[in-house]
Amino acid sequence: MPVDRIANALGTPNVIGEKANVTAFVVKRFVGRGLLADLSTNPDGALQHPDQVAEVCRREGLAELVAADTPLGPEHAATRLRVRRADFDHRVRLDWVCSQQSIEVRFGTSRAGAVALYTMASVDTVVPAHSGVDWEQLRTVEKGWR
Repeated sequence: MPVDRIANALGTPNVIGEKANVTAFVVKRFVGRGLLADLSTNPDGALQHPDQVAEVCRREGLAELVAADTPLGPEHAATRLRVRRADFDHRVRLDWVCSQQSIEVRFGTSRAGAVALYTMASVDTVVPAHSGVDWEQLRTVEKGWR
């Protein structure tokens, strides 16, 4: 599978039963970027030519490409920034980070609603782009405090 080959090329193999290091979302984004062609006739399927996958795996900067396309939900994005979820939500309202996509979440047969997804690369640019913020102080603010 392309996700496993890309993960292995990065030295972070996907392990069955654990959270994947490289997901199908990344492969779909690579298809969207024109780095891989989707050969599948199934709209939900993904079939890539092994030679194209091998070429992508040999690219310089592969880790940065994968990071650019790795999705994070708001909780994971806040954790990556080491801030409270409420503080991350403030950054979203300020347009410091924008959602690249949203997914519909379901629990059983009911719909829980849409969840915004952010790319890891866009989350990683927040701190350097706003160096005037005292990030260390922000990270020490406790729940219930402003």
